[in-house]
Amino acid sequence: MTATSAPEPVELRCADGVALEAEWAAPVGAPRGTVVLCHPHPQYGGTMRSIVISALFGALPQAGYGCLRFNFRGVEGSGGTHGAGRDEVLDVEAALTAATGYGLDGVCAVVGWSFGADMALSTADPRIDGWVGIAPPLRFGDRVRAVAADPRPKHLVLAQHDEFRAPAEVEREVADWVATTAEVVPGASHFFVGRTDRVVTATATFLAALVGAGATS
Repeated sequence: MTATSAPEPVELRCADGVALEAEWAAPVGAPRGTVVLCHPHPQYGGTMRSIVISALFGALPQAGYGCLRFNFRGVEGSGGTHGAGRDEVLDVEAALTAATGYGLDGVCAVVGWSFGADMALSTADPRIDGWVGIAPPLRFGDRVRAVAADPRPKHLVLAQHDEFRAPAEVEREVADWVATTAEVVPGASHFFVGRTDRVVTATATFLAALVGAGATS
């Protein structure tokens, strides 16, 4: 594996003035795109260093994607307080602004896990070429169907034994979403312990398809 430099600390500034801590990992080799990573629920221990987010942050730069991960408002060194999924869309938008500011060629995607998946799918920003929702509860915030009718690609990575929302329930809820695909990771719980490699593969495959389709943000 090619060595990478240490992640760069970044401060984000949201539209409402809240400052967030973040890290940027530059792509290895020619850039294929930019990815924003959104972590699980802040009130249940979720941070930008949670297991699935860390696995993606470690692997995707090796595949040519610059990655930005950040702590939602009220988490660790980020300012503000938890916004129950309403204010956190501002956090995702601030992360997008910072990530796209690096000016990399290629696609732009937002990838979230659990609460972070709901926040990603709540962000219908024109700079985004596609979304990956990992075990989305589809319950947080008031805009979780924001991209349901959007023609840009969306992919859901579901856990066979999810403790919070069964895959079949999620699939029924998104049955009317356009440009949306889903896959179930066998044997996985909501936390994907021992299955993070499957999540990384699913995400990288989706991103490669975006690149192959010639999507541009």
